[in-house]
Amino acid sequence: MSAQSADLIDQVLSISPGSRLDGLRRHREVARDNIQRAYLALFEPRDASQVTPLERLVVASFVAGVHGQLVLADHYAHKLSVADGSTGLSSVLTAEIERGKTHGPYGNYPEGPLSSENKSGPHYTVKAEHRDILGSRLVAALEHAHLLVFRLRDSSREALQVLLDAGWSTSGIVTLSQLVSYLAFQVRIVEGLAAVAASSEQAVNSNVAAPLAAAAHS
Repeated sequence: MSAQSADLIDQVLSISPGSRLDGLRRHREVARDNIQRAYLALFEPRDASQVTPLERLVVASFVAGVHGQLVLADHYAHKLSVADGSTGLSSVLTAEIERGKTHGPYGNYPEGPLSSENKSGPHYTVKAEHRDILGSRLVAALEHAHLLVFRLRDSSREALQVLLDAGWSTSGIVTLSQLVSYLAFQVRIVEGLAAVAASSEQAVNSNVAAPLAAAAHS
């Protein structure tokens, strides 16, 4: 891979070569490479005719934001601000991320043994004042992304029809859904590695603090 396509997760978590996290990731080198290849396939596609690069960044920024994953949200927000220029899209999206934050999962299962786990929750829709700025395709994309993140069990033919009515092709809907799924996976990977890093730091601090405390009381 070129220097320009250096591993994104290493970048956002500042994982340096030879560090514990680097060793942990390289323990499964194939998986590490596949995660990066999937990122490049989604964000540097050979064919962006069905989902434009800007649409991909808007959805990525939104999904990372509503997940509350700060380093990824910052990464995609920065790339979006560069790609967007000065149209104001980023500021609108920031407001929509705040509106879309919640705790899931919500929704209803089909009638059956899982129905006891049905849970009511908010149905996100883009704010009326932002709909013209975002356009019908992005409005439908954000509402669909929120559905997949927080109310996946409510997915339906009708929900897909909303995307078709907004101008999304079948191929575009597949790519959009793959994008949201990948981002959810990416969020979990980053949060897991961040937790490992934090626990390692705590362990080091404890190992340093204990001898100092013992010395202070000797």
